[in-house]
Amino acid sequence: MAKQTVESLIEGGKASAAPPLGPALGPTGVNIGQVVAEINKKTADMKGMQVPVKVTVDTDTKEFTIEIGTPPAAALIKKEAGISKGAGNPLTDRVADLKIEQIIKVAKMKEDALLGADLKAKAREIVGTCQSMGVLVEGMDAQDALKAIAEGKYDEKISSGKTELTEEELKAQEEEQKKMQEELEKRRAEFETKAKDILSKFEKDLKKGRKALQEAGIPQVIINELAPEEEQKK
Repeated sequence: MAKQTVESLIEGGKASAAPPLGPALGPTGVNIGQVVAEINKKTADMKGMQVPVKVTVDTDTKEFTIEIGTPPAAALIKKEAGISKGAGNPLTDRVADLKIEQIIKVAKMKEDALLGADLKAKAREIVGTCQSMGVLVEGMDAQDALKAIAEGKYDEKISSGKTELTEEELKAQEEEQKKMQEELEKRRAEFETKAKDILSKFEKDLKKGRKALQEAGIPQVIINELAPEEEQKK
C-alpha cells in the first residue's frame, strides 16, 4: 500500500485545484475536487488565515486523509481582534484589546505547538505574542497582563476553559477598537505634520533630515515613507 503526502499552506476556506495544491495532488491520481471540498469544509472557520494542510493519499485505492494544522498564533490573535495587522510600533501603538477568554481560545487552538506545561502557562505565551503586536489584554499592556495571570486573577476562567464572549462583550470590544483606530489615525496625522515641517528644513540633505526626524521621536515607518533611504542614494 503506497502512500504519498502533500503539504501546503492554503487560505482558510479557499482551497482550489490551482497551485500550489492542485499540481501537487495531480500525480497521486486522487479526486482533487473531493480533496478541495473537504479542506474547505474543515477550514471554513479560518477564513483570511494561512492554514497548513497535510493530505495523505493511498496511491492504490485513491483514498485520502486530511490533517489541518493551526495558523501561527499571530494570525489567530488578529482574527480574534478583528484586525488585519499588528501595530507598526508595538512599544507605543495599541491596535486592539483582547479579553482573557480570547487568549484562552487561542492558547487551546495552539496547544500542541506551545511549550507551557498547562493552559495557564500556554495563555501566558499567547500574551507574549500580543506584546509584540501592540495588542492589549483586558485593557492592560502585556507585561501587566502576564503579572495578573501569574498572580491568579484569571485562574477561574482558565480552569473553566471558557473561550466565547457574549454579544454585549463583543459589541463593547468593537467600540473600543474603533476608538483605538481613531486615536492611532490622529497620532499618525500629528506625526506626519511634524515630520513634514522638520523635513522642509532639510530639503537638500535628507540624511540629516532623517536623523532630525529620529531625534524628534517620529516613528520609523513614517520616516521611511516621507524620507526613504532610496532618495538619499539618488
